[in-house]
Amino acid sequence: MSRFAEIVERLQAVIESRRGADPASSWSAKLLADPPLAAKKLAEEAMEAALAAVQRDKDALAAESADLVYHWLVVLAAAGVSLDDVAAKLEAREGASGLAEKAARKT
Repeated sequence: MSRFAEIVERLQAVIESRRGADPASSWSAKLLADPPLAAKKLAEEAMEAALAAVQRDKDALAAESADLVYHWLVVLAAAGVSLDDVAAKLEAREGASGLAEKAARKT
Protein backbone atom coordinates (compact mmCIF):
# COMPACT_ATOMS: atom_id res chain seq x y z
CA MET A 1 0.00 0.00 0.00
CA SER A 2 1.29 3.45 -0.85
CA ARG A 3 2.02 6.03 1.82
CA PHE A 4 -0.82 8.16 0.45
CA ALA A 5 -3.29 5.26 0.64
CA GLU A 6 -2.26 4.54 4.23
CA ILE A 7 -2.77 8.16 5.25
CA VAL A 8 -6.13 8.36 3.47
CA GLU A 9 -7.22 5.17 5.23
CA ARG A 10 -6.26 6.61 8.63
CA LEU A 11 -7.92 9.95 7.84
CA GLN A 12 -11.08 8.20 6.70
CA ALA A 13 -11.19 6.31 10.02
CA VAL A 14 -10.81 9.55 11.98
CA ILE A 15 -13.61 11.17 9.97
CA GLU A 16 -15.89 8.18 10.61
CA SER A 17 -15.06 8.31 14.32
CA ARG A 18 -16.41 11.87 14.41
CA ARG A 19 -19.82 10.89 13.01
CA GLY A 20 -22.45 11.80 15.60
CA ALA A 21 -19.96 13.72 17.76
CA ASP A 22 -20.75 17.19 19.04
CA PRO A 23 -20.27 19.60 16.12
CA ALA A 24 -18.93 22.18 18.58
CA SER A 25 -16.08 19.85 19.49
CA SER A 26 -14.89 18.70 16.07
CA TRP A 27 -14.60 20.26 12.61
CA SER A 28 -15.23 16.86 11.04
CA ALA A 29 -18.37 16.40 13.16
CA LYS A 30 -19.55 19.88 12.15
CA LEU A 31 -19.06 19.13 8.46
CA LEU A 32 -20.69 15.69 8.71
CA ALA A 33 -23.71 17.30 10.40
CA ASP A 34 -23.96 19.96 7.68
CA PRO A 35 -23.39 18.42 4.21
CA PRO A 36 -23.98 21.73 2.35
CA LEU A 37 -21.21 23.34 4.43
CA ALA A 38 -18.93 20.38 3.69
CA ALA A 39 -19.64 20.72 -0.03
CA LYS A 40 -18.95 24.46 0.11
CA LYS A 41 -15.60 23.84 1.82
CA LEU A 42 -14.75 21.19 -0.79
CA ALA A 43 -15.40 23.71 -3.57
CA GLU A 44 -13.28 26.35 -1.81
CA GLU A 45 -10.37 23.94 -1.39
CA ALA A 46 -10.61 22.83 -5.03
CA MET A 47 -10.38 26.45 -6.14
CA GLU A 48 -7.41 27.11 -3.85
CA ALA A 49 -5.63 24.01 -5.17
CA ALA A 50 -6.30 25.08 -8.76
CA LEU A 51 -4.93 28.56 -8.08
CA ALA A 52 -1.80 27.11 -6.50
CA ALA A 53 -1.34 24.93 -9.60
CA VAL A 54 -1.72 27.93 -11.92
CA GLN A 55 0.83 29.83 -9.81
CA ARG A 56 3.14 26.79 -9.97
CA ASP A 57 3.57 26.94 -6.20
CA LYS A 58 4.42 23.34 -5.39
CA ASP A 59 4.31 23.76 -1.61
CA ALA A 60 0.95 25.56 -1.70
CA LEU A 61 -0.39 22.97 -4.14
CA ALA A 62 0.60 20.14 -1.79
CA ALA A 63 -0.97 21.92 1.20
CA GLU A 64 -4.18 22.81 -0.64
CA SER A 65 -4.37 19.29 -2.05
CA ALA A 66 -4.23 17.91 1.49
CA ASP A 67 -7.12 20.21 2.44
CA LEU A 68 -8.98 19.15 -0.70
CA VAL A 69 -8.58 15.43 -0.01
CA TYR A 70 -9.75 15.88 3.59
CA HIS A 71 -12.88 17.79 2.58
CA TRP A 72 -13.56 15.33 -0.27
CA LEU A 73 -13.44 12.44 2.20
CA VAL A 74 -15.84 14.26 4.51
CA VAL A 75 -18.27 14.96 1.66
CA LEU A 76 -18.15 11.30 0.60
CA ALA A 77 -18.74 10.16 4.18
CA ALA A 78 -21.63 12.59 4.65
CA ALA A 79 -23.23 11.30 1.43
CA GLY A 80 -22.67 7.63 2.25
CA VAL A 81 -20.35 7.13 -0.73
CA SER A 82 -17.43 4.81 -0.06
CA LEU A 83 -14.00 4.89 -1.62
CA ASP A 84 -14.90 1.50 -3.11
CA ASP A 85 -17.84 3.21 -4.85
CA VAL A 86 -15.42 5.74 -6.32
CA ALA A 87 -12.96 2.98 -7.24
CA ALA A 88 -15.71 1.13 -9.13
CA LYS A 89 -16.35 4.22 -11.23
CA LEU A 90 -12.63 4.58 -11.96
CA GLU A 91 -12.33 0.88 -12.84
CA ALA A 92 -15.26 1.17 -15.24
CA ARG A 93 -13.38 3.91 -17.06
CA GLU A 94 -10.05 2.06 -17.25
CA GLY A 95 -8.78 1.53 -20.75
CA ALA A 96 -11.20 4.05 -22.23
CA SER A 97 -10.06 7.22 -23.88
CA GLY A 98 -10.70 10.15 -21.57
CA LEU A 99 -11.99 12.16 -24.51
CA ALA A 100 -14.33 9.35 -25.60
CA GLU A 101 -15.56 8.81 -22.03
CA LYS A 102 -16.31 12.50 -21.62
CA ALA A 103 -18.12 12.64 -24.97
CA ALA A 104 -20.24 9.62 -23.97
CA ARG A 105 -21.42 11.40 -20.82
CA LYS A 106 -22.96 14.19 -22.92
CA THR A 107 -25.45 11.84 -24.60
